[in-house]
Amino acid sequence: MFDFFRKYNKVMMIVLFLLVIPSFMLFGVERFMDGNQKGEVVAKVDGRDITRPEWDARHRSEVDRIRQQMPNIDAAVLDTEVARYGTLERMVRERVLAAEAAKSHLSVPDERLARYFAQEPGLASFRTPDGKFNRDLFVRATGQTPEQYEAAVRGEMATQQVIQGVHAGAFISKAQAEAMLNAFYKRREVQLARFEPKDFTSKVTVTDAELEAFYKDHVAQFQAPEEASIQYLVLDMDSVKKNITVNEADLKTYYEQNSARLGTPEERRASHILIVAPAAASADDRAKAKAKAEELLKQVLAAPNTFADVARKNSQDPGSAEKGGDLDFVTRGAMVKPFEDAMFALKKGEISNKLVETEFGYHIIKLDDIKPGVVPPFEKARAGIETELRAQMATAEFAKAAEAFSDAVYQQADSLQPAADKLKLTIQSATKVGRTPAPGATGALANRNFLNALFAPDALERKHNTEAIEVGPNQLAAGRVIQFSPARTQPFAEVKDQVRAQLVNQRAAELARKDGEAMLAAWQADPKAAKLGTPIVISRPDAQGEPQQVVDGALRADGSKLPAWVGVDLGAQGYVVVKVNKTVPREASNPEVAQRENAQITQSVASAEDRAYYDLLKERFKVQIVVARPSETPAVGAR
Repeated sequence: MFDFFRKYNKVMMIVLFLLVIPSFMLFGVERFMDGNQKGEVVAKVDGRDITRPEWDARHRSEVDRIRQQMPNIDAAVLDTEVARYGTLERMVRERVLAAEAAKSHLSVPDERLARYFAQEPGLASFRTPDGKFNRDLFVRATGQTPEQYEAAVRGEMATQQVIQGVHAGAFISKAQAEAMLNAFYKRREVQLARFEPKDFTSKVTVTDAELEAFYKDHVAQFQAPEEASIQYLVLDMDSVKKNITVNEADLKTYYEQNSARLGTPEERRASHILIVAPAAASADDRAKAKAKAEELLKQVLAAPNTFADVARKNSQDPGSAEKGGDLDFVTRGAMVKPFEDAMFALKKGEISNKLVETEFGYHIIKLDDIKPGVVPPFEKARAGIETELRAQMATAEFAKAAEAFSDAVYQQADSLQPAADKLKLTIQSATKVGRTPAPGATGALANRNFLNALFAPDALERKHNTEAIEVGPNQLAAGRVIQFSPARTQPFAEVKDQVRAQLVNQRAAELARKDGEAMLAAWQADPKAAKLGTPIVISRPDAQGEPQQVVDGALRADGSKLPAWVGVDLGAQGYVVVKVNKTVPREASNPEVAQRENAQITQSVASAEDRAYYDLLKERFKVQIVVARPSETPAVGAR
C-alpha cells in the first residue's frame, strides 16, 4: 500500500484535496482544529486541563534549552519517561502556584517590573546604540513578543511570592538544629570481619543437572535482545554550512554594515552623585530630594575638583559613594536610558549642568574618561565575518535542505544513497541497535523517536527508510534496517559458563552468610575469640568506603549497650560482622562551618515546609495527574 502512495502521490494529493476541502466547508475548520489541538488530557489543575500536546511541546522546549546550555550531555538522559514525567510535574507545580497567586490577588508593581527590565543583563543585547528596544530582534531571538515576555515574567514573579512567604518564615531553634546535626554526624568506632563469597567458591560443587535446573528457573536472565544493523543519515547545521559558498562582495558588504558591532564599542567612565527618590515616594519627599540634589549640583559646578569629595559625603549610592562616585568604564546598554543619554552627551571632564532623573532618583554626572571604539580592518575581521555570515545563511538554508532531505528519503524508500548524494551527506552504519538507547549512545542513536521509527513495521519488515525524524535542534535523521535479529532465548550450551558463575556465586554467598552468622553467635558468647580488623570510625558523611548497610547497622546499634555486635547481610556481596565499640563525639565545627551547617538545616526545614504547603495547595486545587509515574529512578531536576 505504501508503494502505491509513493508511485501515485500527486494523484492522491488531488483526491485528498477534493475530499478535505468540502468537509471544511460543511463542518468548519474549527471542528478539525479543536479536535487535533485539544489532545489527550494528562493532568488537571483547578479544573483546567494539561494536554499531551502541551506536555510534549514543553518537554521539547526544556530539552532544547538544556542541550544549548550543555552541548555534551548524553541525549539518552533527556529522552526517558522519567525525564518527561519530571517536566509534567513542573508544569503542574507552575499551574498550582499560579492558581494560588490569582486566588490571593498577588500582583507585581510596575516599578518592580521596570527595575527587572532595566537590570536584567540578558536583555541588554536587545537595545540599540541609542537605547531603544529592538522589538524585531527580540521576537526573532526568543520567538515571543515583548508583551508576551513581560506577561510571563510578571506571572513568574507573582507565583514566586506564593512560596516565598512560607520559605522566608522557616525557623528552627538552636537546640533543634544541634539535635539534628548530632543525629546526622553521629560517629561510631567499629571493627569488622568480612565473609566474602570468593573465599567460599572452592567449597561449592555443582552438577550439570543443577546447572540446567538453574537455567530453567532463571531463563529470563539469558535472553538475547532483539537488535538491528542499520544505515542512517544525519542532516544538521554543520552539514548545511559545508555546502554554502560566501563570495567576497557579500563579506565586504557585511563588514561595512556591521563595522561598529565587529569592533570594540566606545567605553565611558563616569562618576555620579545620587540622591535617592523612588517613584513610589511621596511628592513631598521627591521635592526634598530634588532640592538637595540641586544644591549639590551648584557646589560641584562652582568647584568641579571637589566632585569626588562631595560624592563621598553626600551620594546615596552605596556601591560608588566611597569611591568618589566612580562607576568605572561602561558601554551603551549598561545604564538606564536617561542616565546613559546624559553620560554620552558629555565631553571629557564635563559635569551635567542639570539633574538627571531616573527611576532611582536624581543624579549629577561627571564624565571622567573616554575610550574610543576600535573597528578592526577588513582582513583581520574577515575570518570571523565569514563564519558568522555562513551561520546566518545556513539558518535560512536549513529549512530548504530539511524539506529536500524529507522528500528524498521518502520518495526513494529503498535506499539512503539518493538523499546522501543530493545533500552531500555521509551514510553512517551501526550494529546491535536496540529499541532503547544503549549506554553511552549519542546523536540519533540516543533518540527514542528515531529508534521507534527504525523498529516500526514498515522499516523493520519491508526495509524501507524511516521518515525524517527530528533528533535535536536543527538536526534530522533518517535510517533503514539492513539486518534484524529478533529477541531469542539463548540455548543452555551457549550460556553454560554464565549459568555456572551465577549459581556458584549464589551458593558461595549462602555459605558466607551461614559462616558469618555462626561466627557472630560464637563471638557474642566469647568476645575474646573474635578475629576482627583494625578499629575505624564511620559516620554518614564519612563511610570509610564501607557499604551503606554496614554504616546503617552500626549507627542503629543501641548506644546505651555498647560494645554491641551486629550482623549485616550483603546478599551477593557476602556477610559482615560488625563490633560497635563506642560512640565518638562529633568534632566541634569552627564558627564559619557551624553557621553554614545551621543555614543548611534551616534550608532543609524550609524545603520541607515548602513541600508540605505545596501538597496542601495540590489538594485545594484538586490536582490529578492521569498518566502513571515511571518506576525508574527520578531524573535530575525533577521534584
